[in-house]
Amino acid sequence: MTAHGHDRGPGQALPGRIERDGLPSWLEPVRDAAERVLPEQLSRFLPPAEGGRAAAVLMLFGEGGTGPDVLLIERARSLRSHAGQPSFPGGALDPEDGDPEGSGPVAAALREAWEETGLDPAGVQVFAVLPALYIPVSRFVVTPVLGWWREESPVRPVDAGETGAVFRVPIAELTDPANRVRLRHPSGHLGPAFAVGGRLVWGFTAGVIDRVLHHSGLELPWDQTRIVDLSDEALALVQGDRDRSRALLSGDARTT
Repeated sequence: MTAHGHDRGPGQALPGRIERDGLPSWLEPVRDAAERVLPEQLSRFLPPAEGGRAAAVLMLFGEGGTGPDVLLIERARSLRSHAGQPSFPGGALDPEDGDPEGSGPVAAALREAWEETGLDPAGVQVFAVLPALYIPVSRFVVTPVLGWWREESPVRPVDAGETGAVFRVPIAELTDPANRVRLRHPSGHLGPAFAVGGRLVWGFTAGVIDRVLHHSGLELPWDQTRIVDLSDEALALVQGDRDRSRALLSGDARTT
């Protein structure tokens, strides 16, 4: 998630409207859950009464060669903050995006996705917007925008200095109990994590995925007592080391 904007892209002229109909049947439970979920059911970190910087991310669902999936990016490993960490496309709202309480988050999510991946926003149907959540360490007030990739377009890292990779994760991999752990941050905070495609998805992104799967009924039972530390072993997943990933999740690496 970037904290600044660039030149305006194809998403500039798109209205911030939400179109809830015309989705594939497998995505309808996600839409229905998004329409009824409460902020406190998504996170214990909720926006403060005042302050914080408005931001938005795009949780984009598609249907690739292996079935339903979600588009993610990997932050460039040269960045000073969260280098190599998978995330949704997204970033801070620009003034031109509009009202943070109105259509601004939708416009920002589509614009940032275009800036980071080259995605054509015209092919995205925004079908729901989740309640805004808070990232205390960065003071971002983040609105997750949910989209259906109705007409797919080529995607790639647009700026190698910000985006290291653009990739799609099958929902079947995200729901596979073998790929799920709880990750313990050095601060002591425990949060969900997913070991998928040789990467470790954690932090804010994993939290949103976890809650969306849960409230939409897509989640499968998994061992929530399996806890790993955010350590060299866990970060090996971010580097795409599949062997160490399997070792970590099977309990051969350091766990508690």
